[in-house]
Amino acid sequence: MTGDRPFAGILLMLGFCVLAPLGDGMAKLLGTGTGLLILMLSRFVTQAAILGAAALWQGESLRAPRGTRALIALRTLLHIGGMGLMFAALRVLPLADALAIAFVMPFIALLLGWALLGETVGPHRLSACGVGFVGTMLVIQPNFVAVGAAALLPLGVAVCFAGFMLVTRHISRRLGPVRMQAISGWQASLLIALAVLLVPDRSLTTLPAAASDALLLAVMGVMGTAAQLMMTASLRLAPAATLAPMQYLEIPFGTAIGWLMFRELPNGLAALGIVITVAAGLYVIARERRLSRPVPPVVTGSAAPGLPPAI
Repeated sequence: MTGDRPFAGILLMLGFCVLAPLGDGMAKLLGTGTGLLILMLSRFVTQAAILGAAALWQGESLRAPRGTRALIALRTLLHIGGMGLMFAALRVLPLADALAIAFVMPFIALLLGWALLGETVGPHRLSACGVGFVGTMLVIQPNFVAVGAAALLPLGVAVCFAGFMLVTRHISRRLGPVRMQAISGWQASLLIALAVLLVPDRSLTTLPAAASDALLLAVMGVMGTAAQLMMTASLRLAPAATLAPMQYLEIPFGTAIGWLMFRELPNGLAALGIVITVAAGLYVIARERRLSRPVPPVVTGSAAPGLPPAI
């Protein structure tokens, strides 16, 4: 499927923004009675099964190509870390607050790209990163008072997924998204299954108590996998510059899902922090879009009517 189809891409991104926080809401609901490692194992096994079948159907191998194996393993570990920290955070934090704190990830990715990859980051985007961090601190503060250091868990999520995105960007030219996710899914499933067998803390490996919980666990895995496929497909149908601002819709959708499922709403300070974080993120996206536009050729002579001279 090639060529830009912006409306279809936007619809798929909207689907991602609904399914991703809904899957997180299910993880939060299940987290009261199901072990953390079981939640993660179910999520990755579902991903591995669905995307592994899709990759084989497309005639792709589930073996990592030479030269990418170490990076794919690192990507898998970062994915496990990010997901585990998010599921742990959802046990103690409101859904909207956890999502909003984790949305500091684009700022961390920008700074890591500047520090590690030598990417150009101007003062405008650095300032927006600072403002975004201030907004994030406003969300963290009331939660830190309520639950202590656990309020910092989504910051770990942001760091893990910032690294995850940088590694993905590095290897995406050699691996398609379905094959990449399938390989990571199998790797993560094996690692977590091993942890389930070896970890002595039985609270981490508690199985669902009821058949309805087991069904919800399977639905959560399908939703998470479907959300990833929707995001991947949306980026094939519409420009990233069109879709990037829409990802912030995940926060209001998460707020609505948090209220419907748990009757949770951010307090005044956290709500202000969410607004500041979203505004700073949208500014960074707008700045990236502006800087990515081709520079028009300079025309000598008089400037066009109503426009300043080229300088």
